[in-house]
Amino acid sequence: MSTSTRTSTTTRTGLGRPEIWRWRVVDIVVASVLGVACGFLFLAWNVGYLGPKALLEPLMPGVQGLLDGPWLIAGVLGGLIIRKVGAAIYVETIAAVVSALAGAQWGGFLTIEAGLVQGLGAELIFLLFAYRVWTLPVAMLAGAGAALFGGVNNLLLWFAGSGAAFTVVYLICTVISGAVLAGLLGWLLARGLASTGALDRFGSGREVRARV
Repeated sequence: MSTSTRTSTTTRTGLGRPEIWRWRVVDIVVASVLGVACGFLFLAWNVGYLGPKALLEPLMPGVQGLLDGPWLIAGVLGGLIIRKVGAAIYVETIAAVVSALAGAQWGGFLTIEAGLVQGLGAELIFLLFAYRVWTLPVAMLAGAGAALFGGVNNLLLWFAGSGAAFTVVYLICTVISGAVLAGLLGWLLARGLASTGALDRFGSGREVRARV
């Protein structure tokens, strides 16, 4: 095989594949709808988490990280469904913008900033697998990645000066929450949507429907 042929093959099978870079109109529309829908989920959880938080905080400092998962699902869903470069960041950020515009208690700028950081954490996992692997383990890793980035961001902005014990417990708890509540549930939700035929214009939808 010539050098040019090897290079061409590598390009088609790696990050040089044009289909993962080119966003269609339907990609933008569906990603935006996902972001808005997740934004309403965020709004509900902005209030809903307060009760569990009051119960968990006295048990052990940092264990409230177990509640972070619902705020991380948008990026995982975006990546799994759209399967384009930037989808995880885009959907997570749109969801954060919706939450911010509705008056999230953390303020507009910090809410959107958190969305960008969390989306980046999920995006880097999909990048690590060159936007080719969409299995449950990868989805859970993406949720964990979003949680890790978001957790470090929270420690810097909201828990500055916390001790080592709090930091370790919080990061472990938020990563677990991200893997399960964003990764596992996000993967199940994406497959559920695909099985209805709603995602037949996407590789994620056709892949699931082909197995049914």
